[in-house]
Amino acid sequence: MRLLKDDMIANVRGSLVTKERGGKTYWYAAEKIGSDVKFWYIGPDNPETRNRVDRMNELRELASERKRERARLARLLRAEGMTPVDRGTGGLLLAMAKVGTFRLGGTLIGTNAFRLMEGDLGATLPLGSVANTGDVDIAQFERLSVALQDAVEPSLARTFSALKFDPVQGLDRDSVWRWRQSGQTGMMIEFLTPSFDAEEGIRDLPALGVKARALHHLNYLISEPIHAVALYRDGILVQIPRPEKFAIHKLIVADRRRDGSGSFKAEKDRQQAAFIIETMSEDRPSDIWEAYADAMERGPKWRERIERTLERMPGTQAMLMSCEAG
Repeated sequence: MRLLKDDMIANVRGSLVTKERGGKTYWYAAEKIGSDVKFWYIGPDNPETRNRVDRMNELRELASERKRERARLARLLRAEGMTPVDRGTGGLLLAMAKVGTFRLGGTLIGTNAFRLMEGDLGATLPLGSVANTGDVDIAQFERLSVALQDAVEPSLARTFSALKFDPVQGLDRDSVWRWRQSGQTGMMIEFLTPSFDAEEGIRDLPALGVKARALHHLNYLISEPIHAVALYRDGILVQIPRPEKFAIHKLIVADRRRDGSGSFKAEKDRQQAAFIIETMSEDRPSDIWEAYADAMERGPKWRERIERTLERMPGTQAMLMSCEAG
């Protein structure tokens, strides 16, 4: 992950500058193209980013050495049994990373994010349906997408077309937020964004150049995301939710599934939440408890959904309650 983050700075074009957006400071690469200046978003202003900016020339000189080291580490991780990304998903994530999806705040959610939490949790994922999926779900804050004033290039629509993905048309042909890959796999990619209104509708994500379905509770999931490495080729740097927030969010999602809380997908939600809660109750009890307490304080509907799901999971509930003491 460190080597991939180094590459993110080393590969930028132009000079690095800061800009303020909505009271926050962000780093950009400023490149002159003709008579115009193009600003490429790098990331938020923090000690980690500033350290890499200060070392930019050094990072550029060591690019070939980093690539060899990444390949070596990827071989070691595969040999030790870390879960790799399948070819179809890996190819899609690599293409999206190259055009800037994760650089611009796109966060991988759902089961594909769960599969990438092994490194952060330090635990081997359970086998079977709990970690299987044919979908890729990407979420981004609408406000961040507008504030960054940068966009993926080339567009995701062109990228998907090259990968043989076709838009899935809904009632409104101008509000496409899903694409399906032709062929045997039939992989689906969906874009989502938090809803802060009473209604869940379709919103624009200008930084990603797509529309997204707005959902309640999603703001909790994708705030303060972390980086993760998808084990494909010599590694892909992506962004995923924090495991503790992912687990608590799954307790909520399991209760609001359209096909019912007893459905296969709801059971999968509970299994993923149970695995993370059990793992973190041993190693990071304070983190999982704070995520739970935060969600429970967000209103009666949040509490009702979490409590109804935990009633089906007495063992997990007991583990979660034991984390209060830290």
